[in-house]
Formats: sequence, C-alpha cells, structure tokens
Amino acid sequence: MKHRIVVLGAGYTGAFAAGRLARRLSPEDVAITLVNAEPDFVERVRMHQLAAGQDLTPRPFSEMFAGTGVGFRLAQVTAVDADRKTVAALDADGAGELEYDTLVYALGSGWNAQGVAGTAEHAYEIASRPGALRLRDRLARLDAGRAVTVVGGGLTGVEAVTELAETRPDLDVHFAVRGGLGDWLSPKGREHLRKVADRLGITVHEHAAVERVEADRIITATGDIPAAVTIWTAGFAVHPLAAATTLEVTGTGQIVLDRTMRSVSHPDVYAVGDAGFAMGKNGKPLRMSCASGIPMAQAAADAIVARLTGGTVPEASIGYFNQCISLGRTDGLIQYVTEDDQARNATLRGRFAARYKEFICKGAAWGVANPTFGLPTRRKHVTKTATTDGDAMKALA
Repeated sequence: MKHRIVVLGAGYTGAFAAGRLARRLSPEDVAITLVNAEPDFVERVRMHQLAAGQDLTPRPFSEMFAGTGVGFRLAQVTAVDADRKTVAALDADGAGELEYDTLVYALGSGWNAQGVAGTAEHAYEIASRPGALRLRDRLARLDAGRAVTVVGGGLTGVEAVTELAETRPDLDVHFAVRGGLGDWLSPKGREHLRKVADRLGITVHEHAAVERVEADRIITATGDIPAAVTIWTAGFAVHPLAAATTLEVTGTGQIVLDRTMRSVSHPDVYAVGDAGFAMGKNGKPLRMSCASGIPMAQAAADAIVARLTGGTVPEASIGYFNQCISLGRTDGLIQYVTEDDQARNATLRGRFAARYKEFICKGAAWGVANPTFGLPTRRKHVTKTATTDGDAMKALA
C-alpha cells in the first residue's frame, strides 16, 4: 500500500511542499494529494496590484502539476480529525473524506478585523483574491476626488497605499498607522518611504489607532479620517480549522511545531506557512510571511522524506536576510535585516529596488509553477516499515 501524503492548501507553501515531495519520493511508494478550494495558484503578494486594476497571469494547478505525480483535488476543507487521520472536504460532488498517513497543513491565514467596530461591515480586505476583486470593482466605480484610506502600517499596508496612489492619482489617498510611518524600518528606509508618500500625495496619519469604521469615515483616537472606501490591512488571522482539532495550537490558532515543522502533539502532521508556529534563529517565533513560509515548506518536505526513507532528519534554522517592499511599479525599498529580522542600516531604494522586488516575486511564483524543475533521475524509495501507517514515522524519528 502506498504511503498517503495529503497537503491542505495550495498557496506558496503548500504547493511548494507538494512539488518538493514529488521531486524526492518515488511515485511507486507514495500517493500525494493536494487539496485546494481554488483551481489555480493565487499570488497573494500581488493582491494589492490586482485590487488596483492590474491583471495577473493565470496558473491552473491542472497544468502546474501535470505529470508530476501530485494529484489535485478541488475542494474546501471543512474539518481535520488528527486522531483518526482523516480530512473532511466538500467538492462539486458533495462531502467526502480523505485518509492520510502524513498530513501537511498549509491553509494559511486571512484578514483580521482586530475586533474593531464596523470593520466587517464597511472595510475591504486584500488578503484573498475574492477580497481583492471586490475592492477592484469598488475602486473602478469610485469618482475622482473621493477619499480612500488604507489602515495598517505593515508591509501589506505600505504596498497597498503606494500602489493605489500611483494607479489612481485622481483619488484622495490616506494612510492610517498605529505608530510612526515605517517605524520598523531603518532611518534610511523610513526617510525613503516618507519621500515616496509625499511624492504620491498620500496623507499620512501617524499614531492613529482606529476605534471604529463607518461608511464614510474612520474614527481614531486623534480624530476622524475621511474614507469613502476603507482598506483594512491591520494584521492577519490563521484559518480557524486547526483550533477545532486536537492538535496543540497557540492562543492565535497556529499549530505548535518542532524544528522539523512537525506538530509537537501529532507526529503525522506537519504545518507550513502562516498556519505553523515555529522558532527561527535566536529562539524568536517566525513571522507570518512568504520569507518564512517557503523555508518552512522546504524543511517540512525534507524532514518527511528523511523519515520515510530512513535518512538523517534535518532540523531547520530559519533566519531572514531582507524585506522586499514595492512602492508602486517604479519604486521600491529593500530593507536588509539581521537573521532575527531586525532592521540594519542598509537599504536599496528606487527603481533598482523595484526591479529586485519584482524578480523575487516572479522567482517565488516560478518555483511553485515549475514543481518538476531539477527532478532527480532516481527518486528515493520509502522503507517498508514506513508504508503502512504513521507509527512507522515515529520509529524512524
């Protein structure tokens, strides 16, 4: 009987993990199933571009994984039973159940309203493709001179507000941040971000903690901000499904992992990307980001392969190098950081930084869309003891 590997979620991390497993394991010994609610790959790091009116290249999974040995199932995951080792899913044929020997959980995260009154009713999100398309339609119908306010001063907010201001100079664009503008950047990074905001005509509201969102304005502790459209980028929340299982999770619902990206409570389950809580270098938790997710996916896949084939199980030591920020299509900021993600006094700025960021985005998407690149001529066979059930994995750990 083949060892059944089920991967839940086909974002950057899930699709990457599935492709890496297919590259390294013999299809004679494993059956890999990738489950996702959408039929094609979503470049989440480009949702601000989609919302601003740009079209993205479609990447259907049926083409991406053709001939790889990865089976794709278009379905919405509704439950995981980590004790019975089953996944409940809903597809066009109705509800069904998948059994697994090894599970890779990569369902990611969505927007987080942070409990702020009126956000769910009046704000738009760009953490998902449906959300970005809904905002795109609203912006297309918005008359010149109307106010649009982006809330949230992190990477997503910075990219969204600059993209919008560049694409729609006819709008009155505002940016509401809880602290100072770019206060997580180096002095050079903050200076460049402020220059770009001034050049694009963005009105920045610093130290503006949002108390309530209304249909035409935002109420903050320091005053009202006009907003015919509010775009909410103030944080993410993980998919709630894991918290409803017997898996050990954090207070925010992330699956607690060891340094091989394996659940500390259920050794047959691995988690990658935003859904997993793992430690990086210097003992600090990895932040939710593509920069964390891809290395986590690689670490999980390599650990699974090692355990199934009797190899040495590697432990991940994930650190950071830089933060790549687009500031519209023609400007950017590359903020170099320490391994534990603290800003260094070193940056790249301007057009070259924009090209650098675009190269990184294209490279990440290309790596997911070409899962058979570098396919070894001889893929590893699963040991006989590992083909039956998850207990064999414990014996090989």
